[in-house]
Amino acid sequence: MAATGQRGVNRVLDKLEASVNSGQYYEAHQMYRTLYFRYLSQKKYPDLLNLLYKGSTLLLQRDQHGSGADLAILVVDVLTKSETKPCDEWIDKLAKLFEIMDSSIPERESFLTNAVKWSMDSNKKGHPLLHKKIAEVYWKEKKYTAAHRHFLHSSDGVAYANMLIELHTTKGLKSEIDLFITQAVLQFLCLRNVQMATETFDRYTGSHPRIKNDKGPPYILPLLNFLWFLLRAIEQRQANQFKVLRNWYAISIKRDPNYSVYLDNIGRIWFGIEIPQENKNSGSLIGGLLKSIIGEAESSDDEGDFGANCAAPDLD
Repeated sequence: MAATGQRGVNRVLDKLEASVNSGQYYEAHQMYRTLYFRYLSQKKYPDLLNLLYKGSTLLLQRDQHGSGADLAILVVDVLTKSETKPCDEWIDKLAKLFEIMDSSIPERESFLTNAVKWSMDSNKKGHPLLHKKIAEVYWKEKKYTAAHRHFLHSSDGVAYANMLIELHTTKGLKSEIDLFITQAVLQFLCLRNVQMATETFDRYTGSHPRIKNDKGPPYILPLLNFLWFLLRAIEQRQANQFKVLRNWYAISIKRDPNYSVYLDNIGRIWFGIEIPQENKNSGSLIGGLLKSIIGEAESSDDEGDFGANCAAPDLD
């Protein structure tokens, strides 16, 4: 019986593919939607997912981005309604659909938002693997700010560091070489992810063409030494060492006003150090930035200054 059902599904898929190949895109799209409601009512989830994924891929590959994106959104809808748990197979498929979608259509962001929500099984920020794959798509498109937001919630510090190296060497100033990695490490620590902070720092300093021959630590650049010592202090839970580091590297930390706000929160998170009242008041504007949501819409000047455009992480 199952084999008969599968043959029936395959016949439908072949017929729909023939319609797409002959250029009957509108008719094919309507047929897919009709079958969506029929299969959904019958709870034929595996068949329906196969149908919609293949249909979305076919339409997107033929530049029918509105129709293809519509079916892609339905794929996520079925994954949610069928209570399918996030898995490598479907994360990979969703990332492929996202990659071949025209980046100019609004449905692409709707699809991504729904996909991340579906992947929020045990992680309230979404599955790290999905974030990694989406970040890599944005990276390929040279949309570094969007890639940054998703890399923050991935689990691949090596890939993120490689992107930072590319970004600095192609768009950054020579004097900003340490600023790129400092923002990244501090944001990871605010997100309570010391593993990613360490992995990203090690890769960046070990592979950046203008740092790797430094033979540090100690490094020539003070902020790199500060980060190295900061990671050691967190690993060893040395609150006093953290306070000494802030004083010792105060001049370097002042290069970006955001750093002090990040460090206030790092002190609270990792060492239980309460934020001074005067810092809470004077840092209210920047503190508001710290509450911004990582997945907010891409800024219009994405190709501009990376540090200025990056949304800071949600600390809650």
